[in-house]
Amino acid sequence: MSHDHNHLPAEIRHEKPLWWALALTASYLVVEVVGAFWSNSLALLSDAAHMATDTVALVIALTAVRLARRPPDARRSYGYARLEALGACVNGLLLFAVGLYILWEAAERFRAPQPVVASGMLWVAGFGLLVNLIAMRLLSAGSGESLNVKGAYLEVWSDMLGSLVVIVAALVIRVTGWTLVDPILAVLIGLWVLPRTWVLLREAVNVLLEGVPKGIVLAEVDAAMRGQPGVADVHDLHVWALASNRPALTAHVVAAAGEDADALRRQLAGLLHERFAIDHATLQVEGDHCGDVGHCSGHDHHGHHHHDHGH
Repeated sequence: MSHDHNHLPAEIRHEKPLWWALALTASYLVVEVVGAFWSNSLALLSDAAHMATDTVALVIALTAVRLARRPPDARRSYGYARLEALGACVNGLLLFAVGLYILWEAAERFRAPQPVVASGMLWVAGFGLLVNLIAMRLLSAGSGESLNVKGAYLEVWSDMLGSLVVIVAALVIRVTGWTLVDPILAVLIGLWVLPRTWVLLREAVNVLLEGVPKGIVLAEVDAAMRGQPGVADVHDLHVWALASNRPALTAHVVAAAGEDADALRRQLAGLLHERFAIDHATLQVEGDHCGDVGHCSGHDHHGHHHHDHGH
């Protein structure tokens, strides 16, 4: 019997606000980089790195939305979901390089302070504040319904605070002439961005290495499956992520004597969906524990390979 395993969502929502927010943040990122070199402001350049993390977050959110529409094909049976993690890795490495450059440049400026065009800082940061407020408005409606949009909303919200910090620095320089506030705030913004970039990079590498997704404890999944009535044993249990928000599971389940394999499979799929939000589960229900497939005799694994995705 053939099965229809179509995982495409019936409706993709909140995509247009994400596109608008990406256009705004990416455009301002270019303006901020140009403005940073024009005004000779390290704090503005550091905030541009912060804005780059927001742009990355929006790109990842849009990538996840767009890839959800692309079905697997003959060459990529899992589709294109891993491109999200690959993009995050590349961007994370670039942001690390920028962050380290800013910290090195700040150390140089502590030794030899440089003049800063405070008015240029003020205008660019003020424009950035306006851009972030508009982006927050665009994303606010979807932030309560979509994890992708919520993540992007929080990134933009934090960058709005960064713009406020740069505005304060510009005002201090303009009023007092104390230019050391520029590298000081650059270091503070850099120390704010680098840990977040590390988290992004770590999560992306975990996806690529097929590690257990964030928020899921393998031992708890194993214990929950073993605790299901009718389960005699669970082995060859693997949990990984196709993308940051798409956990998947495979397992061999040994059914107790007299248990209906299909009914047990459906019960386990419901358990995985409700307790762990795992909707892509491939469960092989066996009558006995035969170990590795290559060592089984008289047991048709292909005939007992059942799929359930918890829909």
